[in-house]
Amino acid sequence: MLKSFILILLLGFFVGQIAQRLKVPALVGMVIVGIILGPQFADLIVPEVLAASAPLRTIAVMVILMKAGLGLDREKLVQQGTVALRLGFLPATCEAVIIALAAMWIFKFDFPTGLLLGCIIGAESPAVIVPGMLRLKSLGWGVSKGIPDAILTGSALSDVLLLLVFSLLLNFLGQGTNSEITLPFGLTVDAFLLLPIQIVSQILLGIVIGLVTAKVLVLLLTKQNWTQNTVQDTLIAASLALLLVVVAENIPIFSGYLAVMVTGFFLIEFDAPLARRLRSGFDSLWVVAQIILFVLLGASIQIQVLEKTLLPGLIILGIGTLIGRACGWYLSTLGSNWKLRERLFLLPGNSAKATVQAAIGGIPLAQGIEGGEIILAIAALSILVTAPLGAWAIPTFAPKLLERGEVDPTKVSITRNLKILAAVDTSPLATQVLTKAADIARRGDGEIIVLHVIQTNEAKEIELLKSETQRLLADIRYKFITVTGAITEEIINVSQQNQVDDIVMGKRGHKSWEQVLVGSVSQAVLESSSIPVILVN
Repeated sequence: MLKSFILILLLGFFVGQIAQRLKVPALVGMVIVGIILGPQFADLIVPEVLAASAPLRTIAVMVILMKAGLGLDREKLVQQGTVALRLGFLPATCEAVIIALAAMWIFKFDFPTGLLLGCIIGAESPAVIVPGMLRLKSLGWGVSKGIPDAILTGSALSDVLLLLVFSLLLNFLGQGTNSEITLPFGLTVDAFLLLPIQIVSQILLGIVIGLVTAKVLVLLLTKQNWTQNTVQDTLIAASLALLLVVVAENIPIFSGYLAVMVTGFFLIEFDAPLARRLRSGFDSLWVVAQIILFVLLGASIQIQVLEKTLLPGLIILGIGTLIGRACGWYLSTLGSNWKLRERLFLLPGNSAKATVQAAIGGIPLAQGIEGGEIILAIAALSILVTAPLGAWAIPTFAPKLLERGEVDPTKVSITRNLKILAAVDTSPLATQVLTKAADIARRGDGEIIVLHVIQTNEAKEIELLKSETQRLLADIRYKFITVTGAITEEIINVSQQNQVDDIVMGKRGHKSWEQVLVGSVSQAVLESSSIPVILVN
């Protein structure tokens, strides 16, 4: 088992990185690794790991949904009015119904079996859509109108709806024509008549339970200080979020995944600093979770079942997306302030299938539902076609179809390589400047450019300065640069050429009179630099 996990993590990571360098989404490389390592080809993943793939995928989806909740913007959702709500119901419903009708024509299914297929294919993949939308938010694409937030929320709601209908249809087809539910006092009612009540119950209880969970996390992690660092905060939050999913699977009166997403959303409202720490922690978890998710996803795809259904399967997917889902997108954004090109973005941004199809695509076949093998084949085909396309299309078409707005750093993690310029002379204050620069760099895993502007013949002092730099920055990436010229001009030039984020320098220099007032060099840099300057006294 340990060997399988080593192969999954190492090959999944490096092949994913190779895919990125070839301008292909990393998940494509990870899925390919899963297919190769899985039972279809090399068979290098032991049965115990394959048997545990469902709970492992559940953990990964929990991580990405918590990330989604921690990235939602309440103001943008309110601004969109009912668009997010409509996106949660109309595209998925239209696609499922159109696929059901197409399956009746192509595969001669009855309507319930066709709708069962529609529910599987219509579900959107949080594992593809959530990272894509969060990346758009971190870059500012579509944020002024809250388009990524609307897609994130709609995607979560649509999966709640389709999974509920799928469960009812599975029960109906498994029991023949008997779809009645026995209520207290011997009353019976058709399961489909209770569907609206169940949907509302799952959503409302999911929201309430998510709100309560967020309150509990704030109480434990902030007010009572049970934890001491971000790792412990993330451990507790992830455990409680996973508990919600497990409880919801055993007591299906609320949506566990929706509750997880709502927990993240309310954490921002109740305690923004805690939300920021957790955002960082879940970003780290996702690095591992996505490898396991997509590699095991690839291992679960049964390539051989695609042979007889490839062409009709592609037709089904095309009809479902281009007719059914397109109608739903139009109705969802009707009356909104979205431009035509922003509506068109829903095609690449809201169509990917992966995790839900992998989780439930094989259930009809396992339960002996007629047409189950065809359903499984089309579910596998939807993953192979739409997941890579969606992961590629979201970042490709966003700059062409969406407007770029201002990024809100309180809602998303903005990953960048922090670069600091430490301007030093050969005075004792250089040690303090280097220490301050090192402290900043360690917090952001940054690098430092140490700049010394040579004014006189001071070779011995420079060697001592290099030695002190090496001692203080031993665990930090840095470059030591010496130049000649006017000090102020060289500091500004070097900082601009290297595109640094901050300049750290001493407030006073060698001369005794500069210990009273701000030194002429530091004052000049303050007045001339467009880059933030940190003065060390």
